[in-house]
Amino acid sequence: MNTQGKINELLSEPGCEHNQHKQSEKKNKSCTQQAQPGAAQGGCAFDGAMIALVPITDAAHLVHGPIACAGNSWGSRGSLSSGPTLYKTGFTTDLTENDVIFGGEKKLYKAIVEIHKRYNPAAIFVYATCVTALIGDDMDAVCKTAAEKLGTPVIPVIAPGFIGSKNLGNRFGGEALLEYVVGTAEPEYTTPYDINLIGEYNIAGEMWGVTPLLEKLGIRVLSKITGDARYQEITHAHRAKLNVMICSRALLNMARKMEERYGIPYIEESFYGIDDMNRCLRNIAAKLGDPDLQERTEKLIAEETAALDLALAPYRARLQGKRVVLYTGGVKSWSIISAAKDLGIEVVATSTRKSTEEDKSKIRKLLGTEGIMLEKGNAKELLQLVKDTNADMLIAGGRNQYTALKARIPFLDINQERHHPYAGYVGMVEMARELYEALYSPIWEQIRKPAPWDEETGFFTTADETGLVEEVS
Repeated sequence: MNTQGKINELLSEPGCEHNQHKQSEKKNKSCTQQAQPGAAQGGCAFDGAMIALVPITDAAHLVHGPIACAGNSWGSRGSLSSGPTLYKTGFTTDLTENDVIFGGEKKLYKAIVEIHKRYNPAAIFVYATCVTALIGDDMDAVCKTAAEKLGTPVIPVIAPGFIGSKNLGNRFGGEALLEYVVGTAEPEYTTPYDINLIGEYNIAGEMWGVTPLLEKLGIRVLSKITGDARYQEITHAHRAKLNVMICSRALLNMARKMEERYGIPYIEESFYGIDDMNRCLRNIAAKLGDPDLQERTEKLIAEETAALDLALAPYRARLQGKRVVLYTGGVKSWSIISAAKDLGIEVVATSTRKSTEEDKSKIRKLLGTEGIMLEKGNAKELLQLVKDTNADMLIAGGRNQYTALKARIPFLDINQERHHPYAGYVGMVEMARELYEALYSPIWEQIRKPAPWDEETGFFTTADETGLVEEVS
């Protein structure tokens, strides 16, 4: 089981700017706060651990707990696979009241054996939940025994929901990979251009628009952690020459510890926006330290940028000067601003939910002095912000979709549930197309007109941008 020391270690990650050069009493509150019962909105540690690990496509992911904990969050997320689909199958031990009283270890062992027999997965990840942590099931021992008996890796992921937030759970998922997976096998061969991608989950197949660029340069993605990953490739991640964190600090502990243990440097990059994509390729080539590679990178960037300018020209003409409010969290709060600017769109406000101080500094630089940074807000405040800034569109997560639609505001889903890739050069064209289609859809003109029966009476009701209904004559 995890000790309080391990939890404190991950809460005070030295690579996180919240903790650098600060005494414990001055550390950012979000680094040390514990989750409160009944306040799990935004995800618990268990959910965070599953988010980090479930995209390993050829592994079975077994939830040791009540059936209610078995909701596979990736079932509603767009992490795609180029091969195995076992990761989309949910497994649970379905603990009942009797199991809570008498213990669930035997049931867990039987479930592991059954999954191995029926599906023969490359590995089995077993996730602790609040219930199994509270009743004291020794998951480590059960997983070790099952692994020895079956000859298949069985990895315990001890991140019950009550220990903290989703971000902390992400870090526990990374710890599980470091402890049980990374370094347990060797690759068939290595090259001077082997890299790992960390924190890239292949949402809507975004990674497939970027890896061909790396292949053109002769750069091999040795391990993907964890989008479209296979278990075996993660076992030899320790032989990479560089770790590239894709605009995600959730697995920062993994990158830092791999640098300490294996001497692998890491950089944080973004795939969103032309400038960020160019910078990403340049920085990877520079870190790998090959002048010829850097020369070829500049040539590839010139070719891709020229082709992209042609593809984006018709969209830029229609999107130029449009104003949008961006309401999302973490790194997307600044990485999408960069992409929008490349299309001539002005982001007039963005949220800073789940954003680090480094994220906020990037936002300030990108937004300028007039841009609004919104820490948090409810639907009414968000729509009032759209009205006050005279924005043309709301870009946010799926939970805000109906807020925008009821207020008759064009909307684009930017979160993990989306079905369109926005990363890389091809992703920029896709984003431009989606923005154009959302903004210029004829539906907005139609729904803003009064209904025919209201026109006859001369009175009709309409909703302003705040969603408030008023009567108009």
